[in-house]
Amino acid sequence: MRKRQTFLTLALIVLITVPAAGQWGRQMRRHQEPLSWRHVGPQGNRISAVVCDSNDLNVYYAGACAGGVWKSADGGTNWEPVFDKQSSQSIGSLAIAPSDSNQVWCGTGEPFIRSNVLIGDGIYKSTNAGESWTHMGLEKTGRIGRIIVHPENPDIVFAAAQGHCYGPQKERGVYKTTDGGKTWKQVLFVNEDTGCSGLAMDPNNPRILFAGMWPIVIKTWGKFSGGPGGGVYVSRDGGETWEKIEGHGLPAFEVGKVDVAVAPSNSKRVYALIETGDRGSLWRSDDGGFNWRVVSYERRINERPHYYTRMCIAPDDENTVYFPCNRMYVTYDGGESIEDFSGGGDCHDMWADPQHPERMMIGHDGGISLTTTRGKEWSRVVLPVGQMYHVAVDNQIPYWVYSNMQDSTSKRGPAYP
Repeated sequence: MRKRQTFLTLALIVLITVPAAGQWGRQMRRHQEPLSWRHVGPQGNRISAVVCDSNDLNVYYAGACAGGVWKSADGGTNWEPVFDKQSSQSIGSLAIAPSDSNQVWCGTGEPFIRSNVLIGDGIYKSTNAGESWTHMGLEKTGRIGRIIVHPENPDIVFAAAQGHCYGPQKERGVYKTTDGGKTWKQVLFVNEDTGCSGLAMDPNNPRILFAGMWPIVIKTWGKFSGGPGGGVYVSRDGGETWEKIEGHGLPAFEVGKVDVAVAPSNSKRVYALIETGDRGSLWRSDDGGFNWRVVSYERRINERPHYYTRMCIAPDDENTVYFPCNRMYVTYDGGESIEDFSGGGDCHDMWADPQHPERMMIGHDGGISLTTTRGKEWSRVVLPVGQMYHVAVDNQIPYWVYSNMQDSTSKRGPAYP
């Protein structure tokens, strides 16, 4: 009898509480509707994707690891958020159609892997230079680390899908659209554990593309990189068919993360930056990707490869290659020697203007670095996109806000200026 009374009492509590909770929730939403968000600090840090408009020297775009897309239309002096209405704020890649600056593409999901990065929800397109965006699919690709737009036809676009990386997934690989993103075709798929970490198109012959394929699986107890599907792949028919380059000087053993790049000034020069442990870092081809040789074992240019592994070739010199990494590094002799370079620390993405090579942009954990002097002088931009891990307030009137910030210290500040 006592058990039955207890059961009836609990049932009565549930019947009373559930409607009350629903009514309370509706009341709370009504109270919250007039509220608006305001920035109280601190300033931000991690920038994961950068691109500039070659047709307008005043236009820059930056994608934050957890703060959306920002645009400057005055040479980097003032910046405005242009992506806040979209459902994903983790940006993995940005691209502008070379033939139409109004067409801007954004791939979501951070491709620089560590223990606490966000996945995305596909790819977005703007046809009005970032004023508005349309979601163009690829929802399950997890992380899109590169977008390549055909130099003459803006409807032809390639996307490098790295995957969410937390387990087997069929949506990894390279995707292609020929109708501006209305439909996509998965043109390169290796296996469910291998995604695309690097993608490059020959700007002088857009039928030739190279892809770096990365086997990576993330578990709660560690990251497992490398496998038989990893390596350099090539397409010579506009991305319709692909072939893995085996032998010909490339590593015969299993490799991890791979980035690829083709020199705009000389299509025969191709580079591959490969995670191999201590068995090489940089490979070079001087005949368009048919034959290769290792040119550098320098650990600095591929340190913490899951978190970095990027290259940017100077548009006017196939021997000058920049390496965003823990710091910035450069080679001026095709990889034979590596030197320190300026521009930032914990660097992830870099862009160099193909029409004005002295104009460059770097995205790093300290914000954005801009130069119009080929790195002799830099200006730094810090956007309000800090990755804050916790938040708390005290009992002062007015109260103060407390938090801790990625790659920085604990912070505190007044809630009201």
